[in-house]
Amino acid sequence: MNDILTKLRKTRASNSAAAIRILLGLLFLSTGVMKFVVPNLRAAFSGQLTAAGIPFHSLNMWLVPAAEIGVGVLFILGFLSRLASLSAILMMMVATYVHIVVDDPTLFPLQPLQPVIPIVAIALCLYILWIGRWKRNSNRRRTGMITAADLMESLLKSQDESYGTTLSGRS
Repeated sequence: MNDILTKLRKTRASNSAAAIRILLGLLFLSTGVMKFVVPNLRAAFSGQLTAAGIPFHSLNMWLVPAAEIGVGVLFILGFLSRLASLSAILMMMVATYVHIVVDDPTLFPLQPLQPVIPIVAIALCLYILWIGRWKRNSNRRRTGMITAADLMESLLKSQDESYGTTLSGRS
């Protein structure tokens, strides 16, 4: 058991994990905000909860969008990514259940009736859960927070290294 926990605590450097984490963050942040701001989506979400028989309807109308926003922010910042992944997996399991149980296509205005998006999100969260962190440059100060600009800089640097040039354009 300790070997499994040790392996889960170790992370491997991966730029792809950072890109996936940031994209997942944007997905969760935008869906959470839209459930609060866009009346039609809020009504559709309410209908999904009712049609699927999810308990505590009024609590979930506020809790789920707030949790999506929180998970999105954690993913984007790269802070507690594994905890965010676990939370996102739980939310997407419920979303998959809702997609399977609810037959009314009007309750899914911006997504397919099949649970494609939740299943892909679960797969990506499992990848983040397994990999864990972003590849950092050895000369970069380790702050623990990785931004999209840091990721783009790293990707440009690795592309330049593969072509034998630097960011300034000199060989």
